[in-house]
Amino acid sequence: MAMTCAEIEMLLGDAFPDARILVTDLAGDGDHFSAEVTCAAFKGKSRVQQHQMVYAALKGGMDGALHALAVQTCIPD
Repeated sequence: MAMTCAEIEMLLGDAFPDARILVTDLAGDGDHFSAEVTCAAFKGKSRVQQHQMVYAALKGGMDGALHALAVQTCIPD
């Protein structure tokens, strides 16, 4: 079963409560999403570590419920 934008935003918001999060359904098919996460918790982390943090926040969603997710992470100014 596919995930929705709201479900992805909820999981990311739970993991990063101070983050600015924008999730977009790229194809309108509920299978291809992008997530932009801006969070101070990423400070001092490599881009790979930041993305790993985002994937971990999805609690296994990438193992079946979520087909494709393009991730962009940023540290607030």
